[in-house]
Amino acid sequence: MIESYPSSAASDASSDDGGLSALLRRSPPANIAAEQALLGAILTNNKAYERVSDFLEPEHFADSVNGRIYEAVARRIERGQLADPVTMKAEFEHTGVLDAAGGPAYLAKLLTAMVGIVNAGDYGRVIHDAWVRRQLIDIGESVVNNAFGARPDLDGSDQIAASEEALFKLATERGQEGGFVSFGKALTGAIDVAEKAFLRTGDVVGLTSGLRDLDKRTGGLHPSDLLILAGRPAMGKTALATKIAFSAARSIMRDAEEKGEKPHGSVAIFSLEMSSEQLATRILSGEAEVSGEKIRRGDIGQKEFDRFVRVSRELQKLPLYIDDTPAISLSSMRTRCRRLARTQGLSLVVVDYLQLMRPAIGTKPDSRVLEISMITQGLKAIAKELSVPVIALSQLSRQVESREDKRPMLSDLRESGSIEQDADAVMFVYRDEYYLQQRMPKDSAYDSNEKFQAATEEWQRKMALVHNKAELILEKQRHGPTGMIQLYFEGEYTRFGDLDIIHE
Repeated sequence: MIESYPSSAASDASSDDGGLSALLRRSPPANIAAEQALLGAILTNNKAYERVSDFLEPEHFADSVNGRIYEAVARRIERGQLADPVTMKAEFEHTGVLDAAGGPAYLAKLLTAMVGIVNAGDYGRVIHDAWVRRQLIDIGESVVNNAFGARPDLDGSDQIAASEEALFKLATERGQEGGFVSFGKALTGAIDVAEKAFLRTGDVVGLTSGLRDLDKRTGGLHPSDLLILAGRPAMGKTALATKIAFSAARSIMRDAEEKGEKPHGSVAIFSLEMSSEQLATRILSGEAEVSGEKIRRGDIGQKEFDRFVRVSRELQKLPLYIDDTPAISLSSMRTRCRRLARTQGLSLVVVDYLQLMRPAIGTKPDSRVLEISMITQGLKAIAKELSVPVIALSQLSRQVESREDKRPMLSDLRESGSIEQDADAVMFVYRDEYYLQQRMPKDSAYDSNEKFQAATEEWQRKMALVHNKAELILEKQRHGPTGMIQLYFEGEYTRFGDLDIIHE
């Protein structure tokens, strides 16, 4: 195998007069001999191309002439045609590809440089690795130039995020490794999942949502899934998402305590709308059964306050983390999730809500729809990369309000195309009580007291039917059935729970 990267100035960097001047004199990493050997191998036997075609691109070549030769040869092979010095000669002469390298004599040089097709994959990896190193140098130069003021529009934090985004893009786009997995290996993974489900009691395979009927319908929250929870304002999106996050964190803590270990996972909430204190108050209100409104006003007695403090101490140990950075960018969110996964373990991510997010630093989408598309794709990428479920809250368009039946549909999602497409599940939270409350009869609308009383009684009857009830409409689910799940909603504490409609 041909080893890499050379540079006559490499020794200068370690010499006595090294320093910055020596660094500047160094040539970018490249291995021209490996490029020539690979091209010679492909031109001699086109099967050598199969060993590098899944990861090597023309732009990976340091010598642009070699890159253009590789592109032309690859194009011909992809068409199922023979690519050798004879068949390629006419095309090279017509396009003038070889002129800069010395003409047709360069083809002969490539053939003599060929060592053997067995090593073609090794040559390709050397070329690719040199390209990765050159990209790293470019990113490093950009970091330095931006820090010196080349991008005055970016402050220090944004520059860090932009650098991380560039590194992440390089890491994910540097050539996809992996490829096919044998069906036998895939089956082994499927059996492992089925075994875990079999050994668990109940219907939950993934992480629990804390809602019995939702877990039955979905089997819990599954790694790598992007779940969209949408609804109109005041429907309780944040309350429901907080309930799920809190239940997941409590489940993680309980499992750890049963094993006598520290928790090996955590739940991250990115609250772009509410502060961490507001979100913590909401959770405390529900668990301590003290009205959040009373807490804000300070209108609570000693007994309630003591209960509030006691519950807060119990909840303090939960592996639940809140980031309330407003308008956080996708790249910053990814970095913080990675850091949490590395330090505490990560089991679930909740984003409230995705329309308040910014796309990755340095990207400037042409439209709002494209921007939302980039965000949802990025959230799905985070779910897959970290193998955790991601729940993203979303707003609905106002067209819901203009319909008689205000239950949401997929088409009501704002910038819906990409959200609907990227999500593994889409859920809508809906409370009929909220809309019915607004239609309370007014005596001025009726010409007699009898009609007003009749209308009021009918309204009260309908209100009794929907009081403290909510609907979770599972409109899309890639891995299971859809349908409506009834939930209990307690407005005083802004909390959701299971609705018991059948009593044993």
